[in-house]
Amino acid sequence: MTSIQLTWGESTVLLTWEKQAQLPLRTLITSVHGYCFYQDKLMLVNLRDRGWDFPGGHIELDETPERCFQREAMEEGYVEGDCSLLGSIVVDHHNNPNWNEDSPYPRVGYQVFYRMDITKFHSFRAEYESFERIFIEPIDLQNYYSGFNKVYQAILYDSLKISCFPKKE
Repeated sequence: MTSIQLTWGESTVLLTWEKQAQLPLRTLITSVHGYCFYQDKLMLVNLRDRGWDFPGGHIELDETPERCFQREAMEEGYVEGDCSLLGSIVVDHHNNPNWNEDSPYPRVGYQVFYRMDITKFHSFRAEYESFERIFIEPIDLQNYYSGFNKVYQAILYDSLKISCFPKKE
């Protein structure tokens, strides 16, 4: 497990990466994200309000976490692919003085992460929140993603250890 305490806006949260084979309770999942790969390169999208990032977002009604990630990868990066569940970031608000029962997120919630191996590209139309996509060496992620920290590094490391497709010999 890898943990870090951060300040998000005016909130103090403890983030802990947990590699897991099963999803947390659906009611506790606050968002879904992932790393998308093509020929060992990592796709990043340039989002209008956040800069370079990896695809992700909130789950829509009656949507599974995996389907949410596939939708977000399509909307933000115009790609499709095969997904593998990596695990979740536990977002713990126990030390957040701004959290209360009316907060939009649970006291302890989860951000689910997937790895996608891209199998199909669509024309990049920039119809949603992204206006550009690039492919980089995974080691260069920290040079692009402003929120990079040791938790995202642990997720990246775990995503590099698996592949949806076995290597051909």
